[in-house]
Amino acid sequence: MEYRQLGHSEVKVSEISLGCWTMGGLNWVNGTPNGWANVDEDAVTGAIKIAVDAGVNHFDNADVYGNGKAERMLARVLKKLGLKSEDFIIATKVGHHPGTAEHAYEPRHIRHQCEQSLINLQRDYIDVYYLHHGWFGENDKYLQGAADVLDQLVQEGKIRVKGQSAYGAGDFIKAVPVVKPAVLQSWAHAMDTQFIRPGSDVAQLMEEHKMSFVAFSPLRQGILLDKFDPDNPPQFEEGDHRKNNGSFQPEYLRQVKPKMAQLKERFGDSIEDLASVALRYVLNYPNVACVIPGFRNERQVACNLSGAGRQLNEDDMKFVRELLEAGK
Repeated sequence: MEYRQLGHSEVKVSEISLGCWTMGGLNWVNGTPNGWANVDEDAVTGAIKIAVDAGVNHFDNADVYGNGKAERMLARVLKKLGLKSEDFIIATKVGHHPGTAEHAYEPRHIRHQCEQSLINLQRDYIDVYYLHHGWFGENDKYLQGAADVLDQLVQEGKIRVKGQSAYGAGDFIKAVPVVKPAVLQSWAHAMDTQFIRPGSDVAQLMEEHKMSFVAFSPLRQGILLDKFDPDNPPQFEEGDHRKNNGSFQPEYLRQVKPKMAQLKERFGDSIEDLASVALRYVLNYPNVACVIPGFRNERQVACNLSGAGRQLNEDDMKFVRELLEAGK
């Protein structure tokens, strides 16, 4: 397993790391579904053991994943396995769970959520603490206050590294000069490399500020594994954010199917083959520190770990790029 530095910080993470969103289960925030189908904690425990044995040292969490449930589960699982949490790089985020605050980036709310995350994670500090999105209120009312409280938390030893997560280039460009994070986080997968592609606004921003990128959804929530049948599309429960997502509807899945067939013909037709190609494709971008695919069980972690051994040459990268990024 290769380990890569998070931007200008001294923290190093395994190139294959794990995202903990699924551990939060079905969930809503202010009436909006933002969860996943519930997981079995015993299955998660077995999965994390496999990951740790293979060298995974980084787990990415958030206060909003089950509204604290995923953070608490991760702490329990590490303890069950007899592992010291401090031996791992634990990231979490604030921003999508406002509680009773008018805005989740109110400085006192950020401080409150940080303290609660420390309790949930059973730790004295958080290795990487992200602002979870780029909406800072009208006229960016809460941007400076959010940045200031992060700096205070660093000075107090409660967080080691600042991060910024967002869903658009403009939000990164706006937030980075104020927040001064070491790492950015958003999606990156073989169908969409807008944030990590050389020459893009965000890639240039990362180079200028000596930041690196943590890529969520590198498997595009399973679409790049060809696991969904357009003639029998997946059915999701209430509280699962995928329920009304057009990417899981028959029309889109039919568009993707022939592209997946071409990938299988070149690289192999197993889930492990497809996972390893998708993960290595993202990891081959030099500004990417790690990928953080989600997981539910041992098999999924094993598939994720296959990315550590896969190699893609320039011709392979060109093939995937021309097949998948054109038209998405």
